Amino acid sequence: MSKVSTYLNFPGNTEEAFLFYQSIFGGEFIGGGVARFGDFPPGPDAPPQPESVKNQIMHIELALLGGHVLMGSDAPPEMGFKVNLGNNNMIMLEPDTRTETRRLFDALSAGGIVTQNLEVMFWGALYGACTDKFGVLWMFNCTEK
Repeated sequence: MSKVSTYLNFPGNTEEAFLFYQSIFGGEFIGGGVARFGDFPPGPDAPPQPESVKNQIMHIELALLGGHVLMGSDAPPEMGFKVNLGNNNMIMLEPDTRTETRRLFDALSAGGIVTQNLEVMFWGALYGACTDKFGVLWMFNCTEK
């Protein structure tokens, strides 16, 4: 089923932030807990991961209210990220089909900036990201094969 979530990037303190949110909203982290950068090998074209980021959070999810899910990750500068106020939150769209994912991606990226082309990623999903012409950051993740 399609869903929309909020995605937050942090400058190395995602775990602290999500433990804080968990203390307020309760519940367990979705999907078996926390995925850390060191849990996954770097892509074939990526440089090796620095030791300093291997324990940082690559992905975490927590249900809030009414089925809304808060997701997050660290954005380490050692891996080319720079968290600034305004670029640390995104709308995550998870359409049911790859066709719908491509349609939404093409429409929202028109006149904007594609920051990650739609590609099948190591976790098996079709993933991409863009900033629309109004400066809103969007992420797309479709698990349909």
